[in-house]
Amino acid sequence: MDDSPQLEENRGMISITSQPIDTSAILAHVSDEACGATVLFLGTTRRWTGETETAYLEYEAYTEMATAKMQELADTAAERWPIKKLAIVHRVGRVEVQEASVAVAVSCPHRAEAFDAGEWLIDELKKQVPIWKKEWYAVQTPTWIHPSPAP
Repeated sequence: MDDSPQLEENRGMISITSQPIDTSAILAHVSDEACGATVLFLGTTRRWTGETETAYLEYEAYTEMATAKMQELADTAAERWPIKKLAIVHRVGRVEVQEASVAVAVSCPHRAEAFDAGEWLIDELKKQVPIWKKEWYAVQTPTWIHPSPAP
């Protein structure tokens, strides 16, 4: 029997989707009356990377492994911080400029815990979850961007 702390199913939203990320639904999901802090991080497609103009991004994932790793990260975060509810949602497919490709939201009793947990989750997601990003440029050919450790 596994007795390690895990987020109850109704406390965690873990998803990979080809649809636009619904931030209102995410915030509603993580809302909890016991919490004084909710942090939502959105990773969005920026127009410029240095002097190179981005047309759009394209994401691919090994879905089963990616969602399992996302759940593992959620469970680890729940062991480290007093998270009441959380959501981790990542897009696959084409993501236009200014659209969100990833959302991480957590609710905790206090803001410092919520900020720390949210920052840790997005940093570890980028390092550990098998999701790949291809940048399509306005003038050039696309380039695959491989996962790398966060600075």
